[in-house]
Amino acid sequence: MDLITLSTTAANLTPPRPIVSASSSLLKSRFPDSSSLVVTTNSSALSFSARAAGSGSGIKVGSPRSRVVMASTPSKPKIVTGDYGYVLEDVPHLTDYLPDLPTYPNPLQDNPAYSIVKQYFVHVDDTVPQKIVVHKDSPRGVHFRRAGPRQKVYFQSDEVHACIVTCGGLCPGLNTVIREIVYSLDYMYGVKRVLGIDGGYRGFYARNTINLTPKVVNDIHKRGGTILGTSRGGHDTMKIVDSIQDRGINQVYIIGGDGTQKGASVIFEEIRRRGLKVAVVGIPKTIDNDIPVIDRSFGFDTAVEEAQRAINAAHVEAESVENGIGLVKLMGRYSGFIAMYATLASRDVDCCLIPESPFYLEGEGGLFEFIEKRLKENGHMVIVIAEGAGQELLSESNQSKDASGNKLLQDIGLWMSQRIRDYFSTERKLGITLKYIDPTYMIRAVPSNASDNVYCTLLAQSAVHGAMAGYTGYTSGLVHGRQTYIPFYRITEKQNKVVITDRMWARLLSSTNQPSFMSVKDVEEEKKQEVSKGEGSDTQLLDNGNCAPDVLVTKEVSS
Repeated sequence: MDLITLSTTAANLTPPRPIVSASSSLLKSRFPDSSSLVVTTNSSALSFSARAAGSGSGIKVGSPRSRVVMASTPSKPKIVTGDYGYVLEDVPHLTDYLPDLPTYPNPLQDNPAYSIVKQYFVHVDDTVPQKIVVHKDSPRGVHFRRAGPRQKVYFQSDEVHACIVTCGGLCPGLNTVIREIVYSLDYMYGVKRVLGIDGGYRGFYARNTINLTPKVVNDIHKRGGTILGTSRGGHDTMKIVDSIQDRGINQVYIIGGDGTQKGASVIFEEIRRRGLKVAVVGIPKTIDNDIPVIDRSFGFDTAVEEAQRAINAAHVEAESVENGIGLVKLMGRYSGFIAMYATLASRDVDCCLIPESPFYLEGEGGLFEFIEKRLKENGHMVIVIAEGAGQELLSESNQSKDASGNKLLQDIGLWMSQRIRDYFSTERKLGITLKYIDPTYMIRAVPSNASDNVYCTLLAQSAVHGAMAGYTGYTSGLVHGRQTYIPFYRITEKQNKVVITDRMWARLLSSTNQPSFMSVKDVEEEKKQEVSKGEGSDTQLLDNGNCAPDVLVTKEVSS
């Protein structure tokens, strides 16, 4: 085991709050398969130390050799710990491997638009807690670095050559994010050179680029889609980083979902390995709202709002005929957030089916029994189903995947429509009229609404502030209403899913008056699983304060 030691002065790296040594049990439980970077501070300098597995040479900083560092081992998570169970999961900084970078005054201090703002620059000690509901004896828990402008920046305005790329599926708000990155770079920091990468990741090496100026992007937020084009797959790390290096790009803004952010993490690691002064920034995008940690992803509010049109149409069709059924399929491959929130917003839905909550069709307590009961009561019914729900019920085996590696789902909406028709026509001899509506691409292709436009603006501005301040290898995201910088590994480690033992799902069941389609035994088992994973809401808070078991820190009493 080689010990790697990094040192830099406090002037070259924004110091966190004075802290105490890390809890070894915390680090081992949080990162069992990789070594962790432990940061300790004093009044004069910052010192970093980590145990590196294997015999790689790693990073050597402070030696008489060139400051361009070729690091053979991947970067380690930066964990800062403090009193009362405080844990900061920090993001990388350019000075981690380029310690001698000069700093410059932030141009915003001379910007008349911000001259009246009190304490506009974010304090170096500001962090945002991951969980905010605590008890009096709870440990402080995991925090993320607060986003925003710093007093010192690591790029001069005329030095910056930025690029923006959009990857994966479409989502409302993509054009708004692009627009606001360009505007923030230009109007806040005086950056004039911004490239748009055409067609996703492969556009770095296979497509033309677009020169983006405020004039070019002025009204693109009024359109759906992305003016840069997008694609799935096409991630060739070496070709992408070669293109970044050859073009002289030093700020890379990557907009995409969890797969795209994983790709961004790999790009960051290769840039770090080559010792390039390039900030890599992610902006999380998924219409399904399945990215963890953050409050919500941009475009989600718009999707829920647009889904109301389809649900309203289904309701009108259903109530206009005897025994009418309106079936609406909404997006949600593995997470049923759109279906759940659209149902709650509508109040006209009788049954909502999502991937996280299994259901069965026939027999006592099954879906067909509930449909018949509701038709007898009301004479009509509206069902909302997420695209990933009930896939286990489809008999055909399908292992095909798209270019991003996502399993290609079969159309549960069409299948369910036919099964309902067959059941009531052959087994119950009950005449029904069923209308199936699939608004999938209508929902994701629309421009973002007012709420998402504001959110996209904040995400873009925060991303630019972080890059100018020298941060890299992070995602800009909203945590409890505050903009934060989140390490890539926290965004990509798992998917955000509806917790069916949580209050929000209970609110939905109360709204629709539908059964859970789960036995008491299944419910209890689900609760146990959520608590063991640290995802249960009420039980988890009562048992462990605001920390999940994998990040729980025992408060140490100093002797």
